[in-house]
Amino acid sequence: MRLRSYSQAQRHCATQTQVGNPHRMLCLEAGRPYQRDTFLDQQAHDIVPDQPTISIVIKALNEEQRIAAAIESALAALAGHDGEVILADSASTDRTLEIARRYPIRIVTLQRIADRSCGAGAQLGYQYCRGRFICLIDGDMKLQPGFLGKALEQLARDPMLAGIGGLIRERETSNVEFEARERRIEPDRQPGAVSRLDCGGLYRREAIEAIGYFTDRNLHGGEELDLGCRLHAAGWTLARIDSVAIDHHGHSDGDFRLLARRFRNKTAFATGEAFRAAFGQPQFRLIFRNNNAFLLCAIIHLWWLSMLAALVAVPGWQKAVAFGVLLALPFGAMALKWRSWRYALYAVSAWNIYAVGFWFGLLRPRIRPQAWIDGHVVADAKPNSAAA
Repeated sequence: MRLRSYSQAQRHCATQTQVGNPHRMLCLEAGRPYQRDTFLDQQAHDIVPDQPTISIVIKALNEEQRIAAAIESALAALAGHDGEVILADSASTDRTLEIARRYPIRIVTLQRIADRSCGAGAQLGYQYCRGRFICLIDGDMKLQPGFLGKALEQLARDPMLAGIGGLIRERETSNVEFEARERRIEPDRQPGAVSRLDCGGLYRREAIEAIGYFTDRNLHGGEELDLGCRLHAAGWTLARIDSVAIDHHGHSDGDFRLLARRFRNKTAFATGEAFRAAFGQPQFRLIFRNNNAFLLCAIIHLWWLSMLAALVAVPGWQKAVAFGVLLALPFGAMALKWRSWRYALYAVSAWNIYAVGFWFGLLRPRIRPQAWIDGHVVADAKPNSAAA
């Protein structure tokens, strides 16, 4: 018998022989020990008899300014629910862990800084959570009271609904990126059926088990779109309800400091990583259709080629004119659209950085997304202690 899910492993391992560490099961498959070569195999060591209803996973990296508020909001949101809070820390170097230890939660941190990524953070938390439903938020977010109850009601009504999100309030608008995000009307942030749950949501464990893993550890961004498209490709659905779920306090860096951060932490590589992860997979068409970054990358590459062609093919003084017109075209178009030269300069600069990053992401070596992410528990609490 091949074990395919955490729930199946829980039922099967309960009937098998325990060896050594009482929390580590020896699952027998075809007369041999169950090999620890998948995510499921590693998670089997942490099975508990009483599975909580909700696990809130907070993924964080160097969030000493916001982590206390995030944890407190998660604990408050669990009031009246059977649940647990897991902080999935990406080897923070500030006081994030020191602050988090004050609270009755489980804390797990990466063993290797090289494993850092947006996808790895959420997957790390998933490895150590036990709930039938998994709520994902970031360390710079606050979960709103009442959302979990409403989300559970929706999930109970529709067995093929894999996840529920709510409305997102952007609290940091001091830089162009978050200001523009707040101004845009994004369909996937409106109530109704959506392709993804940006800024987190409440997911059904059964649906995650059905597609093999939570988030792709190789992705430095776009992990929620990748997750959403894998779920849709497998026949599940996602939705948002008309209720505030999250207050998001994003980075307060200046415009171009934020862009530099995006490149240093490899967020700018995410489009190429997502393309490579989905290529040849059932979700590829959905990823391509729902990620306009692919189109923007293609447009930027055509823009580069057109300027190169102007330098090569246009004769004499007209060469400089043609090149100058082509160079100014996207800046002028964006300035007209947004009535802001500041936004135009930032947007076109960002597109260029992400277009360059596409190739870095596309060519990066991949690790199997199902592979266990090495981490260690630095603090623990019983599943019900957070709700107490």
